[in-house]
Amino acid sequence: AVVSTQSGHYGRGFCRGVPDPKIRIYDLGRKRAHVDDFPACVHLVSDEKEQLSSEALEAARICANKYMVKFVGKDCFHIRVRKHPFHVLRINKMLSCAGADRLQTGMRGAYGKPQGLVARVNIGESLISMRCKDVHVPSAIEALRRAKMKFPGRQKIYPSRNWGFTKFPKAIYEEWRNCKRLIPAGAHAKYISAHGPLSGWKKIHADD
Repeated sequence: AVVSTQSGHYGRGFCRGVPDPKIRIYDLGRKRAHVDDFPACVHLVSDEKEQLSSEALEAARICANKYMVKFVGKDCFHIRVRKHPFHVLRINKMLSCAGADRLQTGMRGAYGKPQGLVARVNIGESLISMRCKDVHVPSAIEALRRAKMKFPGRQKIYPSRNWGFTKFPKAIYEEWRNCKRLIPAGAHAKYISAHGPLSGWKKIHADD
């Protein structure tokens, strides 16, 4: 949908002939694994404000996946590429053949044609996250170190304090899960508040 020009966000319809992104798959490994199966998590974090091409994201994804499959096994991890390339790059093509100066007009009408797609990243944003078992954390760090080589700029690798892809620290995750304050929901866990109707609480604790 086309939005008003005041907002600064234009509809994609204005940009005709946008090429498809090179990266198509964002989750690899055992992506359907239960949240309790992979307690450890490692993040590849951007240390610069920059643009990452869809080609670079695809190359990093393949590199990290290949290393983990080879040294750990294809069912012992779950990789997720966290950034998506939405931003369209344009190029004002210049002719380089003989007599090009007669055909070209230089910078007149310099609005370019779409060339590719990039993801815009800020400092501190996660580019790739990987969850696995605690014993495989060194392999995950090495896989992300190799994937780092595919990106321009600086990136840092951080082992997470949280349980897998959830936002809950490992120290309290098991305690809260046992007392049913957390309920597994796929690769994540849902927090159950102490507020709300009593019927909902009774339903959750019916097995106790």
